[in-house]
Amino acid sequence: MPVNEVLRLGHPVLRRVADEVALDDFHTLEFANLIQDLKDTLVEQGGIGLAAPQIGVSLRVAIIEIEAGLTRYGELEAMPLTVFVNPKVKVLSLDTAGYWEGCLSVPGMRGFVERPQHILVSYLDAEAVSQTIELTGFLATVFQHEFDHLDGKLYVDHIRDMRLFAYEPEFDRFVAPQLDQE
Repeated sequence: MPVNEVLRLGHPVLRRVADEVALDDFHTLEFANLIQDLKDTLVEQGGIGLAAPQIGVSLRVAIIEIEAGLTRYGELEAMPLTVFVNPKVKVLSLDTAGYWEGCLSVPGMRGFVERPQHILVSYLDAEAVSQTIELTGFLATVFQHEFDHLDGKLYVDHIRDMRLFAYEPEFDRFVAPQLDQE
C-alpha cells in the first residue's frame, strides 16, 4: 500500500473530534486498507504510534507498536502491533509522570508532558472484538498521546511550561545533558 502523508500541526483534521467506526464498517475493504495504510505509514515514518486523523481520516482508529530496547525515551518494554478502534480510557490512578514527547504531526520538536501513569483502555480490535488492556508507565503515556489525536488534541496542548518545548537539535544539545545530570 502507498505510504500516506502525515498531516502536520495546523491542518484542521487534527483539531476535529474523530467519528466512531460503525460495526458495519469493520469488515470492509476500506477499513482493511485504512489499517494497512496506518501500519505502512508508521513503519515508513519510524514512529511508535499513529492515529487515523494523522493521515487525514477522521475516524477513531489508532495503532501502537513498540519494540523493546533502548530508545530516545529510555529502555522500553515491547508492545506488539495493536489496533485500537473506538477506544475509551479510564484513569485508574491520578499519579502522573512526565516524558519528553514527540509527534509525527509536530516534526522536529519535543515537549515535556505529564500524564496519568495507570489507565484502563476498552476498545475494539481490528476484527470488532471487544478488548481491555491495563497500561502503566510509558505505555500509558503513548496511548494517551494517540488517543488525544482522536479528540482533536496534540501533545503541545498539554505542555504546561513552554520553556520545556524545543526543537530536537536544541533539545539534544541543551536539555538532554541537563537531564543526564539529574
